[in-house]
Amino acid sequence: MSQAPASRTRAATEPSNAAPDGGRRASIVIPVHNEAEALPGLLAAFEHGGVLRDYEVLIVDDGSTDNSPELIAGHPAITLIRHPANRGYGAALKTGVRRASCDKVIFMDGDGQHAPDALDTVVRLLDDHALVIGERGADSPQQRRRLAGKRLVRVLGEYLLEQRLPDYNSGFRGFQRERLLPILGLLPNGFSFSTTSTLAFIKQGWEYATVPIHVRARVGRPSSMRFVRDGLKMALLVLRMVMLFNPLKIFCPASMLFGLIGLGWGVFGFFTADRIPNSAVLTIVLGMFLFFIGLLADQIALLHSSSNGSQGGRS
Repeated sequence: MSQAPASRTRAATEPSNAAPDGGRRASIVIPVHNEAEALPGLLAAFEHGGVLRDYEVLIVDDGSTDNSPELIAGHPAITLIRHPANRGYGAALKTGVRRASCDKVIFMDGDGQHAPDALDTVVRLLDDHALVIGERGADSPQQRRRLAGKRLVRVLGEYLLEQRLPDYNSGFRGFQRERLLPILGLLPNGFSFSTTSTLAFIKQGWEYATVPIHVRARVGRPSSMRFVRDGLKMALLVLRMVMLFNPLKIFCPASMLFGLIGLGWGVFGFFTADRIPNSAVLTIVLGMFLFFIGLLADQIALLHSSSNGSQGGRS
């Protein structure tokens, strides 16, 4: 089913320096869905900090049913992009990235959790890093019911990448746009956009940096994240990223497991019944098949990675 195109609106009094690039340091993309209570504080912080002067600010309204669009449209230095219906957090970010005119793109949440204090540091680090992540401190508010799922995803992600993960699902982050565009289609339309983009960038071997940030409690409505629904989606998306970037991490252990089970069952049958069970032979063959399928998937992943890298160099 085709998705409805995003519509873009600007106030008639928008200043001329909001033209593409226009000397702006970076593009800030903020997804919004029914954040009318949080937006006044965020917009005031942008005005007082000079953000609207130095940055291109794009707010993507993802099908809000409150007066969020009206609050944004009253600011001439902000570009408002509207989705006719709610398409998801990741879809809103994708729309903003495609519409951004600067070489550097910074994501912030529109629920009042993020302050613009670290923007200058992120921009500076993006000169030498493809990805910069705002690392939340231990005192940052988090929902306890989501901590177990986050730990599970962290353990799985660190197994895949064979290194320690930064704050992989932080919503405050910056990208070199030319690096992000080629893999944009691989990233999900939901809340797992942050997690999978982190895994993709690190697996591709691109340099990343972290910036310490303080996150405040969200303003207004409670988070729409659901532990079971969104946790399962995140786990499936991480497995999908494994298949795209490191399929041997799945196929090799599975191949060894079935091979050892088949071998053990065959030895047991030989010494107890003087015969090797057919099921043991089939299990060993299954392990061999999984190994060769893993090799094939790994070669496809390498070709896909090289293709994305060359597209990134041409963008």
